Amino acid sequence: MCATERPVTEPLATDRPATDPPLVRGEPVEVADGVFVIPDRRVGAVPNVGIVVGDRAALVVDTGMGPRNGAYVLGWARRLAGERPLYLTLTHFHPEHGFGAQEFKGAATIVYNTAQRDELRRKGPAFLDMFRGFGPGIAAELEGVELVDPDVTYDGRAELDLGGRTAVLRAVGPAHTVGDQVVLVDDRVLFGGDLLETRMFPFTPYFPPFDTDGDPARWITVLDELSALGPEIVVPGHGEVTDAGLIQEVHDYLAHVRDETAHLRAAGADADATAATVEKNARARWATWDYPEWIGSTARVFHRGGPDAA
Repeated sequence: MCATERPVTEPLATDRPATDPPLVRGEPVEVADGVFVIPDRRVGAVPNVGIVVGDRAALVVDTGMGPRNGAYVLGWARRLAGERPLYLTLTHFHPEHGFGAQEFKGAATIVYNTAQRDELRRKGPAFLDMFRGFGPGIAAELEGVELVDPDVTYDGRAELDLGGRTAVLRAVGPAHTVGDQVVLVDDRVLFGGDLLETRMFPFTPYFPPFDTDGDPARWITVLDELSALGPEIVVPGHGEVTDAGLIQEVHDYLAHVRDETAHLRAAGADADATAATVEKNARARWATWDYPEWIGSTARVFHRGGPDAA
C-alpha cells in the first residue's frame, strides 16, 4: 500500500499466524526517497526494519532478533548502501528489535542513547533468558546471541548527516521502555518503534522482577510530542507503514485505559477487576486490533499509579 495511505480497518485475510518463525524476510520497500523498510509482515516477534541511504552513509534502524536476522538485515544494508559507511541504531533494547546487533559490530558505527545502553546492560541478560522461554522458534533465533554495547552514545538528541539526507535520533523514554528512541528522517519519516503499532494493542511491559519501568502515563505525553513533529509517514515498530493518524490512534487508546482505570480504581475496584473490565471494553471498541491480551498489563500499571509505585 502507499506509505501515506491509512491502513485498512478490518482484519486482513493475509494476516500470518503466530506460529510463523520470527524471521526478518522479504525485500525492502522504498517508502520515501532513500528510506526503505523491510516490512514485518505482521509476524510475531519481527519488527519493521529501516534502512536510510544518503549520498555519503546509510543508517539501519533495528536488526531483528538474533544473529541470523542481523546478518539478513546487514546484507540488505550493504546491497542498498554499497561501500558507504553504515550506522546502526535501535528504537529500544528489546530482543526482537536489537538482539541481532552483534552482526554489525565492526561493520557499522553503533549508536544508542545513554539510557538505552544502560537499560540493555541492566536488563538484557534477563530478557534473553525470558524470551528463550517463549517457544522453540524464538529460542532458536536467540542461540549464540551476544549483547553489544554501542560505539557512540548520546543524550537528548543526535543528528546524522548521511549526505543529502538527515536522520535525527531523539531519546524520548521512559514510555514503552526507559531508553525509547525515535528517528526522524528529513522531518518527514518517523520511525516510532513500539511506541506505535498499527492495529495492535500497545504493550506496557510489566515483568517483575526483570522490568517494571513501563510508563504509559508518560507515553501519552511522548505521543503529543511526536504529533508536534508533523511527520508525513510513520513507520511503527510492528504493523503497516502509515501516516501520523496512527499517533492519535495510540494516544486515544492509552488515554482511554488511563481514564477508565482511574474511574474504576476510585470506585474501589482492585487491579484484577479493573484489568478485566478495561480489557472487555477495549476489545469491543478496538475490535480489529491484534494482541488484546496486552490490554491488562497497561491497565495494571495505571492502577499501580505508575512504574515506580508500590
